[in-house]
Amino acid sequence: MLFRRDIDPRCAYCQRGQQINEREVACVKRGIVPVEDSCRAFRYDPMKRVPPRPAVLETRKLKPEDFAI
Repeated sequence: MLFRRDIDPRCAYCQRGQQINEREVACVKRGIVPVEDSCRAFRYDPMKRVPPRPAVLETRKLKPEDFAI
């Protein structure tokens, strides 16, 4: 869901910001800000957002009966 519309604004994936390190972003409008910060000038850039990792399948808990029809 990389392109959904209900994204919480964060400077980490704004078009106007460039990430400096894990905790800071260089914003064109506001200077150096934390990655969690946001402002009214936020413009979403989907290429900067890293989606959450998919859930891992627990295969040890599965039994042959789980696959029977």
